[in-house]
Order: sequence, then structure tokens, then C-alpha cells
Amino acid sequence: MKILGIDTSTRCGSIGLIDEGEVISEYLLNIPITHSERLLGAIDYLIREARCPMEELDGWAISLGPGSFTGLRIGVSTVKGLAYATRKPVAGVSSLDVLASQISPTPYLICPILDARKEEVYTAFYRYDETNLPKRLSAYQAMRPQDLVKNIKEKIVFVGDGIKTYGDYLGKSLSSLALFPNPSLHLPHGSAVARLGSELLRKGESLDVKTFTPIYVRLSEAEIKWQEKHPI
Repeated sequence: MKILGIDTSTRCGSIGLIDEGEVISEYLLNIPITHSERLLGAIDYLIREARCPMEELDGWAISLGPGSFTGLRIGVSTVKGLAYATRKPVAGVSSLDVLASQISPTPYLICPILDARKEEVYTAFYRYDETNLPKRLSAYQAMRPQDLVKNIKEKIVFVGDGIKTYGDYLGKSLSSLALFPNPSLHLPHGSAVARLGSELLRKGESLDVKTFTPIYVRLSEAEIKWQEKHPI
């Protein structure tokens, strides 16, 4: 099964192509260029270099968030257009699930954190189960790092771009409990999106292309301002 995975949840855009679980090609660019400027061109480049015409794909996988609201909307709208054009199914996965899956099997708790701005992080807790897969133990949340550390009483692996901003604080607050993997794992990889998406598509779990939306977790600035002006 050939699946192309797309992540636009962070500043770093990533696209990955897998075939029967094997990574064929991957694109990752961690520089300040908007996703709208590069996403379609990057997809075209990746499939051309991989010699895999779009019609040979078996499906698409998209990271639904949480993450950058603008980035998520660009990724979702792009994959919807591609799905309509190719008539291929789409699987949606969480960016936090993707980050957790990039950590090798470990007995420790796993905590992906993405910078949510406003001095908060998007996060959830995971642990590998008996099937050797990371199982999510909590809801997707937006919270202050100060509140996050209050819930941690054991060794934990932090992964995600939130470490760039809050890694020092987490390390000092949790002392020997906090573990940090290789920095290359702190960015969601398109190939990991594709791998998780392929597992869903094999089960027949595809999204309704007309109706699916990103996982925002919290309200946008525009929604907050609207509610302030229109209290119930």
C-alpha cells in the first residue's frame, strides 16, 4: 500500500511516501516559509523523485493537529483537493500521536509537546502497550507547562517543538525524571503520518472528505474575540 503523508502542524512542513511500511522518500524543511508557498511544489517534487505517479497512490494521510491553525487549514484543504482529484481515501491522524510514535518502544511515559503559544503547549500522555504500540492515556490538551509538570511522578520522555521553548524549564522542574530524545525526533515526520494513516486505511477507517476538519483543541483568536463580543 502506497500512502503519502503530510504534516503542516508546525513551522516545519514534512511529506513522506511509504510503500508497505517502508519509507520511499521524505521531505522536511524547517525554515520560515509558509506552507502555502511550498506544499504543492514539495508534493510534486517528492513523487517525481520517487517515480510514483499520483494515480499509483493508494491513499493519503494528513496530520489533523493540534498545531498551527493556519498550517493545519492549509494541509487539510490541500489534501481534500488532492483526494477529490485522485479519488483516493484519506486517513487523519493527530500530530501528537505522530510524535509519540516516533519514540522507540520504552517502558517510560511519553509526552509530546507542541508550542501552542500564549505560554501553553499542546500535549497528551502515552505509553507503549503489550502490542508494542503507543497508547494514548489522556485527552489532547492545551495547558501551561507549570500545570503539566504537576501531573508527572515518574520518568517521562518529552518530544516535540515545545522543547525548544520549555525544555530547560521541564528539565529543571522534573530533575532526573525528564528524558529528551534526539532533536531530529522533535518534528513530526511525513513518513510517520503515512505509517499511522496506512494502518487506519487498512482497517477501512477513512475520513469523509467533505466534512473532516482539523483538531484545534482550543478556540482561535477570532473565535475568542467573537465570543467576547457576543456573550451568551
